[in-house]
Amino acid sequence: MSLASRLRTPALRWTAAPAAHAAAALWPRPVLAYQRSVVGAPIVFGVARRFYSQNSRIVVENPVVDLDGDEMTRIIWQMIKDKLIMPYVKVDLKYYDLGIENRDATDDKVTIDAAEAIKKYNVGIKCATITPDEARVEEFKLKQMWKSPNGTIRNILNGTVFREPIILKSVPRIVPGWTKPIVIGRHAFGDQYKATDFVVDGPGRFEMTFTPTNGGEAKKWVVYDYEGGGVGMGMYNTDESIYGFAHSSFQMALTKNMPLYLSSKNTILKKYDGRFKDIFQEVYAKNYKDAFNSKKIWYEHRLIDDMVRGLWFAGCVAVAQALKSHGGFVWACKNYDGDVQSDILAQELTYLARYQPHPPGYGSLGLMTSVLIHPDGKTLEAEAAHGGSHPHTHAIFRPIRILSSRLPPPTFIGTVTRHYREHQKGNETSTNPIASIFAWTRGLAHRAKLDGNDRLLAFSLDLERACVETVDVNGKMTKDLALAIHGKKYPQARTLLHHNGVHKPDRRAAATYQVGLRSETVEGFKLERGNGYR
Repeated sequence: MSLASRLRTPALRWTAAPAAHAAAALWPRPVLAYQRSVVGAPIVFGVARRFYSQNSRIVVENPVVDLDGDEMTRIIWQMIKDKLIMPYVKVDLKYYDLGIENRDATDDKVTIDAAEAIKKYNVGIKCATITPDEARVEEFKLKQMWKSPNGTIRNILNGTVFREPIILKSVPRIVPGWTKPIVIGRHAFGDQYKATDFVVDGPGRFEMTFTPTNGGEAKKWVVYDYEGGGVGMGMYNTDESIYGFAHSSFQMALTKNMPLYLSSKNTILKKYDGRFKDIFQEVYAKNYKDAFNSKKIWYEHRLIDDMVRGLWFAGCVAVAQALKSHGGFVWACKNYDGDVQSDILAQELTYLARYQPHPPGYGSLGLMTSVLIHPDGKTLEAEAAHGGSHPHTHAIFRPIRILSSRLPPPTFIGTVTRHYREHQKGNETSTNPIASIFAWTRGLAHRAKLDGNDRLLAFSLDLERACVETVDVNGKMTKDLALAIHGKKYPQARTLLHHNGVHKPDRRAAATYQVGLRSETVEGFKLERGNGYR
């Protein structure tokens, strides 16, 4: 039985537990525990770490792949492992350092090795990484401008990235009716992220050629005749990957019991985007139409123009289709569209809250989960949804900066470079760790489901709940959320530094209600009074 189900069970009797007094010293609010009378089973209640302690860690049968990252998120990543994961979970972490220096030293082989490890062990948990531009190449003296590690991993795993907001009741939404999450499925293969692009410095012809491996006649297309310098690009996708994208999207919609929309620009890219539309329709008609009808949900293809209204003058983003509903749908996007729209929906524009009464979207990119799921449903990579630090991400802010030069750069992009620069100077920062914590909980939860490990699953859910309650119940949060909720007059005293932001959920979990369970369920994990958190 899930924790939520137990909390709804009428047989539960709430009482002020004696052990609650000890926990009250750790967390400044009244703490309740409950007990459940079960015939033939002892009553287990009180405030303690449920199922886990530093002296009795949860044993995980199979390994998890740990992919380290860069800059501020790398620092937070280590803190999460040290404070929230490893003291309570005994798991074999297959470690891969995807920091930009190590990727350069290994000629990016470490990224490929990490992706192959995820395929082998089925679960990977990834920290945000740098995708270098010209400035980063110069900064780190790189051998070359390495491609996005996220793109490399996604191409090897051939999966779909699903991003879903972490909804906090205390964070206002620009559309109050958004009571349900909008799940964005990003086709994480090919397109711009594995494209070959180049610069030409003079007149010439750009041609594309396809040469069949069976010895057939080569096909050639003239793309453009340059009269001077310019740029060019060639990109691709495959039927196999698009079919996998379709199956993953339909399965996610059925799992969430939500309608599914596919967006494309097939009116312009009649062959390229038209292939996506045709394959989705084929897969839906052959495999999922009856199941969708039985659940009274639906599938539709929409032009990307119809799904996205674009940027408002104030800098907030509206999703046209989303504004007509309470949320609660799955949006299947091509690779680049999914990258941009999920970031916008989560809102890296949270800092604009100081100039408007309500923040856009769901509040912060630090409140977004991201999982890459293989079509077989078995292999999963979880990561912080703010992903990699990349110059393209800054482009969506350019019109707003032109309108107001007083606006600071976005505070929560990729590896949170601005905070890292302050950290290097020895200054305090307030970096939101929630998305990185949820990367660990979602990855461990998937490991738990594959292994049938109920204790690990309960731990993951408890840690997620502790994060949410730290903000919603106790009002402790990092600066980005304080700005979203209170505007620029946020209470400084209730704003957490990044190291406190990681520590607070741990202490919050100390006051988690102890669930009454049968003795065999908690054997080896039952804590005596005084052996809880320190």
